[in-house]
Amino acid sequence: MHVLLVEDDEPVAQSLRRGLLRYGFEVEWVSTGGAALAYEGPYDVVLLDLGLPDTDGLDVCKALRDRGDVPIIVISARSDETDRVVGLELGADDYVSKPFGVREVIARIRAVMRRMQPRTPDALVAGPDRYGPRLTIDRKAARVQLDGAEVSLAPKEYDLLAFLTEEPGALMSREQIMEAVWDANWFGPTKTLDVHVAALRRKLAGAITIEAVRGVGFRLIVNEDDGKGDGSDS
Repeated sequence: MHVLLVEDDEPVAQSLRRGLLRYGFEVEWVSTGGAALAYEGPYDVVLLDLGLPDTDGLDVCKALRDRGDVPIIVISARSDETDRVVGLELGADDYVSKPFGVREVIARIRAVMRRMQPRTPDALVAGPDRYGPRLTIDRKAARVQLDGAEVSLAPKEYDLLAFLTEEPGALMSREQIMEAVWDANWFGPTKTLDVHVAALRRKLAGAITIEAVRGVGFRLIVNEDDGKGDGSDS
């Protein structure tokens, strides 16, 4: 996915760019509204700061929206509700206030892209996401069910499960997981990740397998049958 990042604060832009690149996004960074409007390369979503040096970001938002329906997520230090409302009325699809974590921005990008996808009649009435025959995750309500019974998860256990099930089968590094679930500013031991992985293996045994790849990270596999696998370390 190609991201057009419009941000004049270089440290903020570089930090966000590095985070997005780690998650597989392609990022084109420009620092002015004029450069954003002049950019002719492909992009799937725009991350737009309002405090630009050459023009008001709200004017850039309106101009980009007049050109088409590419999703626009405003990122700004402006916390005034009026700016939020005006930005959304001018065509922004979402609004993230500074300071923010990379995981929040990525979650917002994914949410906006899901909303942009064509919705079939079945999708309009769809409920919780299903992973195999036994596990369901209701992301709106932050609830997990195994074989129809609700599973009690600690907040970070839920966040970890929600993150890993976004891309079942994908290998996630420890750094990716820690940044996504515990935030980029986490400086504690990564052993806490192993503790939470062990808890999910125990509570969701048989429905999923969380494989450990030594020296790299973890991979979540959805068990497509209703067997009694133990979800233990590979």
